Formats: sequence, structure tokens, C-alpha cells
Amino acid sequence: MELPETSDSIHLAAYRPRLPLQSVNVKTTPGVFDESGYYHCYGSSVASLGSDALTGYETLDATPHYDFYANTEVFGRQRRCRPSLYQLHGNSEVDSRPPLYEETIAEHMRGEDDSSEEDEEEQKEPPPEPTRFGWVQGVMIRCMLNIWGVILYLRLPWITAQAGIGLTWVIILLSSCITGITGLSTSAISTNGKVKGGGTYFLISRSLGPELGGSIGLIFAFANAVAVAMHTVGFAETVTDLMYENGAVMVDRINDIRIIGIITVTCLLGISLAGMAWESKAQVLFFLVIMVSFASYVVGTITPASPQKQAKGLFGYKADIFATNFVPGWRGPEGSFFGMFSIFFPSATGILAGANISGDLKNPTVAIPRGTLMAIFWTTISYLIISATIGACVLRDASGLLNDTLLPSSTVQDCVGLACQYGWDFSECINNTCTYGISNYYQSMSLVSAFAPLITAGIFGATLSSALACLVSAPKVFQCLCRDKLYPLIGIFGKGYGKNDEPLRGYLLTYIIAACFILIAELNTIAPIISNFFLCSYSLINFSCFHASITNSPGWRPSFRFYSKWLSLLGSVICVVIMFLLTWWAALIAFGVVFFLLGYTLYKKPAVNWGSSVQASSYNIALSQCVGLNHVEDHVKNYRPQCLVLTGPPSSRPALVDLVTCFTKDLSLMICGNIVTDGPSASVVEKASSESHVSWLNQRKVRSFYRGVVARELRSGVNMLLQGAGLGRIKPNVLLMGFKKDCCSETPQAAHNYIGILHDAFDLQYGVCILRLTEGLDVSHSSQSYGESLI
Repeated sequence: MELPETSDSIHLAAYRPRLPLQSVNVKTTPGVFDESGYYHCYGSSVASLGSDALTGYETLDATPHYDFYANTEVFGRQRRCRPSLYQLHGNSEVDSRPPLYEETIAEHMRGEDDSSEEDEEEQKEPPPEPTRFGWVQGVMIRCMLNIWGVILYLRLPWITAQAGIGLTWVIILLSSCITGITGLSTSAISTNGKVKGGGTYFLISRSLGPELGGSIGLIFAFANAVAVAMHTVGFAETVTDLMYENGAVMVDRINDIRIIGIITVTCLLGISLAGMAWESKAQVLFFLVIMVSFASYVVGTITPASPQKQAKGLFGYKADIFATNFVPGWRGPEGSFFGMFSIFFPSATGILAGANISGDLKNPTVAIPRGTLMAIFWTTISYLIISATIGACVLRDASGLLNDTLLPSSTVQDCVGLACQYGWDFSECINNTCTYGISNYYQSMSLVSAFAPLITAGIFGATLSSALACLVSAPKVFQCLCRDKLYPLIGIFGKGYGKNDEPLRGYLLTYIIAACFILIAELNTIAPIISNFFLCSYSLINFSCFHASITNSPGWRPSFRFYSKWLSLLGSVICVVIMFLLTWWAALIAFGVVFFLLGYTLYKKPAVNWGSSVQASSYNIALSQCVGLNHVEDHVKNYRPQCLVLTGPPSSRPALVDLVTCFTKDLSLMICGNIVTDGPSASVVEKASSESHVSWLNQRKVRSFYRGVVARELRSGVNMLLQGAGLGRIKPNVLLMGFKKDCCSETPQAAHNYIGILHDAFDLQYGVCILRLTEGLDVSHSSQSYGESLI
């Protein structure tokens, strides 16, 4: 074997392990490796060691380094690499030095011209980097804004009036429990390797495989598109209320919400199309506005209420009001625990807003866990505080009329309601006609605030930021799904534009879906629609974490350790149970869509291999079943012909394959054996173990294994298969082979070997079956594999 030519001018310092300075008594120039000193460490003279003392294997290998295994390169520096096997297997008598380390980037840096060209390339400007975000701006703020959506400002006071402070806290904590467990599962999955674009879909599909990942990716993208409509309708509802308070009406309330909603989502589309940088700046602005509105609300709760606010039900912190509002006060057809939960839960579904833009994060494995869990904690605290404070300050019913004060002539016995203790009489409207109070007035937080326009600005910021986050998340998830080509007719939406690879076509599709749902113009109708879709997504995320943990897959090594597989399973079960408790028919529709898409993917079998936990589970189950057969004794009732078929390449003797298929009926073992009679070498081994043979069997839908071996002669190769084929009790008991027709023309030794194979099979307790066809078995006329004489 001849070694490739290598240049002595290669600097080996970057590729060889550093040697102690005291071991090299040679002066070296800084930055340049002295090869004489390097070889001096092995002795005074390499040649004096002799050819037996130094071979290709007795060389100093490089210590493990990240560059040896990474597929990416860092701009501005050359990549380290290890010596090739070709060099390590080199003949030491030809080249007495240890094999040189290859230089893959510069291709051995031939001469000064090449090195000067490389210097010029290093001086070039690096390629432009797309916009990347850290864990605060990219994940935490984005998740908090998505959670602080329309429900916080427009429905949380109303839910508090319906369910009472106590059950409202239960609703909030139950939602936070679900999202918290899901956040832990998401953190574990996202730290189990490199996270690319696609967010939730990427996490589930790479964990559970394309079957469940594809279906849930489609559902989650659709749910985010509908969430755009929900938050936009909340914004339009607030604007419509402000217009009505000032006497401005375009058509009527429903159509005004529709018109304002369509205009708003069109503006948000323009911001999204401008790029992630502008979208992120808008999110920071919205976050500051919401913080100011919270401060205004807190100040308003401790400020003495004016008569105008008292007429609308605000009296400041009162123990009696807190006690009254602590218990439920169900009203209307939606007046139930799960009715309120279905309306509230979409407000907690923003925890994946950061994970959905995983491709735009600087370090997703750090940003997603830290930002998501921090967002869940702070938003849960804010929801609990706001529900408790507004329930302690505002009555359920108030008329808003300054004339409804308790007259001196009237008695307290004639007055109905808690307001009588504070000098107000709302008895006339307390049944159904009151327009204020947290049971009737959706803008109650504006009433409590020290400066109402700040709450309005907060509503604008929360609704627009949440709508913008969902408008960005849905196309990102859908783009990744389209690029995997799991489903037909959606590939056109996978195209990206610009340095950030923006899915502009996905933005337009999300805009159309959102516009259709905006036309419903009813927030309480839209919210329950998406609750089941988000719960279904969370259930599968938790199940992904549980399944990857329980299968003990070697690829499951998350750096995030604060999770439990049993807690993930509990979270998955809770999500499924709540789906049916909320709206059973919507849960059936969601699962129907999942199973339909699952069946389609199983039928089409997309050509993807992501190393999912389902594959690991299949291996564990197969291994357990094989080991379990060791405890099962053979019985004549369970006898099956398990066939070892000497086909050579299966495609060359299809008659043998078809005959054995008739025996096994896809219900017992079949192994196609191929003996390549040649000396061991890389090309011969590759020929024997080629995947093309397995592909041929799969194309013909033959349930068979394939095993190829390399042997010096045919009989020894067959012996290897007879004794080594199979696993445990799943091993062949019948040998099938072709009839040898050319006995007269072959040498006596060939006929002796053929008969010897039959004797070997009988000695090893095999049954033997020989197939003879008039026209012969071999349809390929191969010259190097078994069967060249058995035709």
C-alpha cells in the first residue's frame, strides 16, 4: 500500500497533542511546530526503532476535540482533524515517520501561493449573521406578553365574579400546573440536543417521530392562527367600547368589531413581514406599556374611590367585599367551573411562544428552559394578585348612577346587596339590568386604575403583542412542517425569504385563517375552540418527555435535570381529561384529526430518520420479547419452519425467495444468506453487507432478514451462517438451497463441498430443502457470490 504524498511544510502543532516542554530539548520558534523535536520524543532516531517497532498503529493520536465530530465550521480559523485510516494503516517501511495529520480545510496547503490565498480569505468579512435573541428578549418577554393577553384585562375580573376568588385561584393554579409541567417537559426536550427552527413541532417530531409530530405540528400551527383572531377580537372589542362611550358608531357592535379586527390584523401582518428585528422591538415596547398599566392598576386599588367610581361598584379594599366575592356566583349558560376554565385556559397557552421561534435564538438549549419557566412563574403571580385585588375592591353588580345613593328615608332592610353598607342602593338593577360591577362590566380594570387610559394602553399592548407573537409562531412552525414533506400540497409554504429565512407565504396563510375567525366577533366563542388544540399539544409534549425517558434511549441525555417522567405522564393524562371535561365533542374532533393524520403518515411512511423514542421503544420491546422466548420450551403445536435460504444476492434468485415466502406466509423467520467467496477487504465486505439487498426485499414486500458473510470458500461460509444466524430461539431450523446442475463439468472438490454442506446441515439438526428448476435459479449470472455453480 502506498501512502499519499504529504507536504513537510504542514504545521502539525494545531493537530497533535501538546508535549511537555522539558521532554523536548530543542529550541522552537513560537507558533511553529518543530517536527524534529516532535520525533525526538520517540527516541534519538525513528529509523533506529526498526520496522517492527513503529507501525501505522503505534502512533500518537490526537486527544478528542469538538472539531473532530462537528459538521459546522467556525469562521476565521482552520478546523482540526484526525489522521485518516489510510494513513494509520500505512506501511512503516515506506515512511518511517508516524502518519501525518490531514488538513481538510486547506487541502494540505500546497505551497506559499495556497497559504497566501488562505490569508486573503481569512481577512474577508464574515457572512452576515441573522438576528438572534437571548433568553430575556427572545423567550421570557415573548412568553409573558403572550400569556398577558386579552383574557387578563377583559375576562379575568368577569371570571372572578363568576367563580369567586377561591375557585378562580384554583383555575389559575390548575392552568399553571399544566403549563408548568409542560414547561419542564419542554425544557428537558429542548436541552437534549441542538434545537432548530420549528419550535413545538420540532421538539415533538424529533422525539416521537413524524407520525405524531406531523399531526400535532399541523394542529398547533392552526391553533396559533386562531389565537391571532382571539387576541385581535379582544383588541377590537376594547376599541368598540371606547367608540360607544364617545358616541362613535360605524355600523353596529358586531360589525364594528369585525371591521376593526380586520384592519388590525392587516397592520400586524405588515409588522411581521418587516422582519423579526422589528417584531422584537415592538414586543419590548408592548412589554413596557403593560408594566406601566400594572403600576397604574396597583395605585388605583389603594387610592380612595370617587363617587363616580363608587356608583360603578369600586369601594377600595373591603373585607366584606372580599368575603362576598370569594364564593362563586354562577350566571348564564357559561356559569360553571369548566366553562370558566375553558375561557381562561387560552391565556396560559403562551408558554411556547419562545420555543416556537427556536431557530431565531442564540442558544435555544439555555434560553428555552430559563425563559419559559421564569415567564410561567411571574405571570402566575400576576394573575393571582389581580384576581384577589379586584375581587376585594369591586362589587359584582352596580348601576353606575350617582342618584342610586341610599336615601335617609329608606331603611337598610329594604335595600338589597352589599352596597347598602356603604350608602348605595343598587336593588333595582341587581337582578339583571346592572351595567357595571365585575359581573357585567368587562372593563373593570380600567375602572380600578388610577389613570384609565393606561389600562386601555395595556389592553392594546397585551392583545396586540399576543396576536403578533401568535402571528409569528404559526408560520414558523408550519414552515418547518412543510420542509419535512410529510404531507402533500403544503410544500410551497416551506420557502423562506431573506437572511432570517422568513416564511412570507406562511404569514399570508395565517392572516387568511385569522381573518376568517375574526368574523365570528365573539371572544367567548373563539376561546374554547383553541383550548382543546393547545391541550392536545401540551399532552403530546408531556408524553414525548415521558416516552423518551421510559424507553431509556441512549440519545436521551437532557442537560436539564429538574423534570420527572412520571410528572410528565401525569400532565399528559390531566390534559386529556380536561379536554373531554371542557367540550367532549371538540376533544373528539381534535383526536380525530390527530389519528387521521397519524394514519396517513403510517400509510405513506415518509423517508425520514430522526432517531425518535418510538424507534428506541421498538428495539426495547423486540429485545424483551426475544429474551422472553428463552423461558418458553419448544412444543410441536408451535413449530414453525424457520428458513435459512442460500440465495446469494436475493435479487439474483427470486424463485428461492418466492418459494420460502410460501412456506413462511409472513408468520415465521426467513433469512436470506449471501456468501461472497473472496479475501476480506473493504470493498468485498461492502458488497456482502450492501443495503441494496434489503431494499430489494422491502420493495417486494418480503418479510425477511438478510445476512451476508465473506469467506475463503463456500462451505466455510455456509457453516458460519448455519451456526451464527438467528437470535436466541429465533433461529433457522430449515436450510433451503439450489440444486447443483454442473456436477459433471465442475471439479470433484466442488461436488465434495456441495455434499459436505448437506452433511453439515444434517449434523447441526437442520432440515434441508433443495429447489431445482429446468431453466435454473440464477437470473443475474453473478460470478463472485454463492450460486455461481448452484444453478
